[in-house]
Amino acid sequence: MKVSMRVDYGIRVLVDLSQHGGAAQTSDIAQRQAIPEPYLDQILTLLRKAGFITSKRGPQGGHALARAPQDISLGEVMAALGGSNSLRCLEEPSGCNQFTICVQRDVWRKIEEATQEVLSATSIGELAHQQERRQEAGMYYI
Repeated sequence: MKVSMRVDYGIRVLVDLSQHGGAAQTSDIAQRQAIPEPYLDQILTLLRKAGFITSKRGPQGGHALARAPQDISLGEVMAALGGSNSLRCLEEPSGCNQFTICVQRDVWRKIEEATQEVLSATSIGELAHQQERRQEAGMYYI
């Protein structure tokens, strides 16, 4: 399965907003996530249109999650930012002259169903929690 850069960055942005709470400035998100700001602006627009974030202009403005992080699944984010991840033979079976007898197609369908199940069951909140635990585990105190 290929994950586009747009989906990868979009998920990173949502996890970042989940961890930092409140309204975050575009420049701060770009710096923390190492995402070029012009590209981040495009992703933020898509996330806002999809209803994942809210944005407010001005000195007290910024971007914030529109929903609780545990209520946003990776499947939703991928659908909103990346389109379909289905194999062409599953989306357009009539485009293949072997589709009526193809045994591979059943395997691809099972893989796709398992992938969708994992994506639907994984939330931004879970990822944020896992990242916080990893960050804490990597810190050394003297």
